[in-house]
Amino acid sequence: MRLNAAPIDTYLAALPADKRAALEKLRAAIRAAAPRSVECISYRLPSFRLDGKLLVAFGATANHCAFYLMSAETLKSFKAEVKGYSTSAGTIRFQPEEPLPVALVRRLVKARIAENAAS
Repeated sequence: MRLNAAPIDTYLAALPADKRAALEKLRAAIRAAAPRSVECISYRLPSFRLDGKLLVAFGATANHCAFYLMSAETLKSFKAEVKGYSTSAGTIRFQPEEPLPVALVRRLVKARIAENAAS
């Protein structure tokens, strides 16, 4: 569901083409994994909510793009799969020319959905 997608479109439009393309790919993978989610801006980041709970977010800085899982626990569960990326509590950073694999994004989002449902 793309309710309130305009703010995310505006966020992406302001980015350089390489970061915009990488984040659009990430956005599409998130939507595919969580089709009932609602797009929004939260903490000044393009975000997705599901059943009223914050699910994931993404963004860009001057030096990288990032996928925010909003959960250190979920990220710990995928430590081996994200080994080649710079990470911190609930965040995976990547370069736009090397976007996160779609299959990994799907698994991460599905894990977040399960985590939110259990809480």
